Amino acid sequence: MDIDIRLDRIRGPVEPTPHNARTIAALTNNPGCTRRRVIDAAFIDKAALAAQVGYPFPYGMSPFAITRGNAFEALVTANGCAELLRLLREVIELPLPEVAYDDLGSVAGRETLQARHIRSKQLLAEAARSGEDAGTLFDHPLLKLDVSGRAVYLEPDLIAFRIGQSFRVVEIKSFPILDRQADPAKVKAAAVQSAVYVLALRQFLVSLGFAPGLVSHKVVLVCPENFSNRPTAAELDVRKEVAVLSRQLHRLSTLDAVLGGLPEGFVLDTTRSPAELLNTLSLLEARYVPECLSACEMAYLCRSEAAGRTAALGRSVQEQLGGIETISSVLALAAGTQAPDEHEVESAARLRAAEQLRRECLGGVA
Repeated sequence: MDIDIRLDRIRGPVEPTPHNARTIAALTNNPGCTRRRVIDAAFIDKAALAAQVGYPFPYGMSPFAITRGNAFEALVTANGCAELLRLLREVIELPLPEVAYDDLGSVAGRETLQARHIRSKQLLAEAARSGEDAGTLFDHPLLKLDVSGRAVYLEPDLIAFRIGQSFRVVEIKSFPILDRQADPAKVKAAAVQSAVYVLALRQFLVSLGFAPGLVSHKVVLVCPENFSNRPTAAELDVRKEVAVLSRQLHRLSTLDAVLGGLPEGFVLDTTRSPAELLNTLSLLEARYVPECLSACEMAYLCRSEAAGRTAALGRSVQEQLGGIETISSVLALAAGTQAPDEHEVESAARLRAAEQLRRECLGGVA
């Protein structure tokens, strides 16, 4: 059976939930999770699925954060991107005294995805064919990226053309850069999201016969400086993120072996009963780690299933324990009440030494 037909059957009669840049970026967080691979490939609404089985995902962007982000982006792109041009001249030495500007948020008053994508395609194709250093800025172009055989619309903040003979993706974020330092987790998330846009733009240009190298792997991150709203910018190299993302998207389209091991009636229709869905989900191996709580709507279900297992304590702890799978085994090996197998001898010795140190620190109290 064709893989796309099988995935449609797994989703059931519910409409597919489209991916966006954030959900595609999240694919890189836990590449070994089969459960997420299948759910994402089938375009199933993970939030609805989690809520239906009794483990709703309570997080999301706050209205305050959304409002602040929109206000900061409007400031950066106001007056034909005057503030952004200042930053581009400082950060990447943009040589042009004048730069053309195209706002693709709407096309002749129409805001439909199809109209915006067609216009974006026309302007970007013209720019790619141009041999001139035109310096055109495209505000909110609409790109497409193939995800598991389906076209997903993506909207970068801005793309600057022909800076150093290449397209540059500009990502605008509202988290601050304080004394040239920013929250590493937020910078990483911005880098991965920018990599999604780089990959989408490369895929688009390749479809027109251009080389993917026309899109630079260096993106421009624009954020507020210190505690003000004054924007500042820095370059991010996203080569690693693009490579990881490409592998993950390829994995979504190569699920034959996984789907072949599932029963014919395997369906994750979110209108089914919680008991039916839980039984079905149990057939998909989950790989829960604490980082899932900030990246996957299914995290609370998977965490409950992982209770008592060392994986729930994080990758670093699990690695230090040498692959011992359950917390009960860790405690038994530390206490010496369980004999280690041949693969656990070294870990057991370290655990017994740690337990002895703990007892000495507590004055012999267990």
